[in-house]
Amino acid sequence: MPYTRIDVHPIAGALGAEIHGVDLSKPLNNETFSEIHQALIDYLVIFFPDQHITPEDQKAFGRRFGPLNTHPFVNPDREGKQDPEVFEVRHEPGEAYIFGEGWHMDHTWKEKPLMGGILYAREVPPYGGDTLFSNLYLAYETLSDGLKRTLEGMKAVHAANPDLYVGDPNVKLTRQQIDALSHVHPVVRTHPESGRKLLFLHPHIVKRFDGMTVEESQPLLKYLCDHAVRPEFTCRFAWHENDLAFWDNRAV
Repeated sequence: MPYTRIDVHPIAGALGAEIHGVDLSKPLNNETFSEIHQALIDYLVIFFPDQHITPEDQKAFGRRFGPLNTHPFVNPDREGKQDPEVFEVRHEPGEAYIFGEGWHMDHTWKEKPLMGGILYAREVPPYGGDTLFSNLYLAYETLSDGLKRTLEGMKAVHAANPDLYVGDPNVKLTRQQIDALSHVHPVVRTHPESGRKLLFLHPHIVKRFDGMTVEESQPLLKYLCDHAVRPEFTCRFAWHENDLAFWDNRAV
């Protein structure tokens, strides 16, 4: 579709675009929001450079797309000072753990995975810390017809490690809470808005196919996850202070 309310600048051939001409600290009219929504569907991840927004602005923007997510178990601030709908990702000097490192999708252990994610950069390093995104439409569409037929009807177990989500050895989850961190999804899904098929897998929490052992699953699972992040399917974003990214978690 032609964009008349926003300026769209693709950053790679596979996916990703910068959006200019929008101030997210101000309410969006329906026409501008519609074009932003369409850009997300078209490019899968969109970036808004140099936005000066508050947490309330960020939440208002997110709510235009649907209800906001609150993690069912993790309290991002145990002192209760942080908004539960805005999860702060903080890396302190000397910390070895890197939040969100490695290829992954967000919260696919849920029965209904997240529609998308919005990340706003408040502080960034002078270099490094880039984020890569990969197009799961292309991951599926470039498979052979024979492998596509094999995958039709297959399902995978998306099971999160509770320790990664709780982060506190003194907090013990109930069996019901642990079971809630696992769900079975089709390997091939159809995007609800674009109608395109995609490869719905990622190595972060998917270790086996439904009905198969981890050992039996690993050869094919490793091939598919490696294939899904081939360089030609990806884009790389170098962050600057006050940049905002919005990705379609259903397809990247």
